Amino acid sequence: MNLGELKNKTILLFGKSRAFSSEEFESQLKHHGINLVKEYSDDVLLSIDGKMMTPYEQNASDELYESKKTTSINIDIFETELAKEIDEDTLLMSLKLSHDKDRLKSFLQNTAISDNLFLRLLKLYSWNGEDFFENDDNRDVTAALISRFYENIERNHNVQYATLGLMHLVVQCKSEKLIDAIATLEPVIKSLNTTTKNANYNIVTSIATHHLTPLNVLKILIKKSNTYVKTLIALRKDCDEVMQNVLYEDGDEDVLLSLSQNSSLDKNIAKSLIKDDKYIKNIAKYITLDDELFDILVKLNKVELAQNESILHHMQEHLISLHNEDVKLALASNTHIDESTILELVSEGSLGISLAVYANIRTPKDNLESAYANPANHQALAYNESTPKEILLKLANSEDEEVLMELAKNISTPIEVLYQLQLDSRFQRAVKENSSFGKHIQTENIGWEV
Repeated sequence: MNLGELKNKTILLFGKSRAFSSEEFESQLKHHGINLVKEYSDDVLLSIDGKMMTPYEQNASDELYESKKTTSINIDIFETELAKEIDEDTLLMSLKLSHDKDRLKSFLQNTAISDNLFLRLLKLYSWNGEDFFENDDNRDVTAALISRFYENIERNHNVQYATLGLMHLVVQCKSEKLIDAIATLEPVIKSLNTTTKNANYNIVTSIATHHLTPLNVLKILIKKSNTYVKTLIALRKDCDEVMQNVLYEDGDEDVLLSLSQNSSLDKNIAKSLIKDDKYIKNIAKYITLDDELFDILVKLNKVELAQNESILHHMQEHLISLHNEDVKLALASNTHIDESTILELVSEGSLGISLAVYANIRTPKDNLESAYANPANHQALAYNESTPKEILLKLANSEDEEVLMELAKNISTPIEVLYQLQLDSRFQRAVKENSSFGKHIQTENIGWEV
């Protein structure tokens, strides 16, 4: 459908417009040079079925359709095309100059306009220092925002009328632009430095932790938010060097503690923080290692260093050569070490290290199978998600409560075993909380109580 073809032509509307207010609908038609009538005449080129049609209008529309005197379409289709032709820049300028809040609100409630135009219009809306649901206008605009972007809104039809709906919207959001828009809304900005854990505070923390939150928004949060929000940002992998330095200069102990747990921690900041014993363990365990950092940290904290997920093979070899039992045990529990390191640790002969190795998902299948021969290894094997199915089935016959409990928690445990364990009150809760079992029940939809 091309609106240009309707210029200087006449259209007939049965009922009322839906997305556009009556005044705006007529204004848009006038802008396009389209004449609007409510009764049929020979000049009518197009008839539109609107909302709230009277029985008379419905009959008249049916007769027109059957006679094929005009082309007939639904109001939703026509309004969608009308919305596509809106000159966004002209509309925005008009609204800025006129300060017509009613017209702005009308457009924000218009479901036919694009998401991009909606977000641009949202920036013009004045909340008048009040909260999202503190007055009728704010409530209507907030509801329009949530209902437009909330996934599966039809299944949660009341969510647009609660501030928590905005928090959930942020959590499920897949658009940087939307997060940016919500973060800059006046009620959110007013809540940045609050310590009251209300609904708006939950929106702020959700923005601070969302992986798509733009860096410019994070920088605003660092500048204006309270300590807790800063700790959340300090933990983000995308917290860049500039933001890390601002957080470091802040000097707050809680913020620095979070920074020390950041795997992307700037090396220079790390070197400064390790001068304080409070941060050494975290840095050794979490920072992305290079040879320089390894050489520094191996002298300060070997055990946490052995737990570091970025530890390279030659670093693992160096730690083994130290012949420190605690260090080897930490290495054996590290799910990111090389298989060759696993095999070297297996040969150590220590029971504690062996159990840690057999609970490690990195341990080769052959080693797990051979470990089954020793009952002392059964609990570790029942815990390991990489244990072969045939071993897990054998372990289901165990009379050891601890072994069975690990099986109940293990997402790799065969479903038929979980069904049996669920019948035992000792393991029922663990099975219900097992995500693999829950997913199976939902998929099969057999009415099992979970």
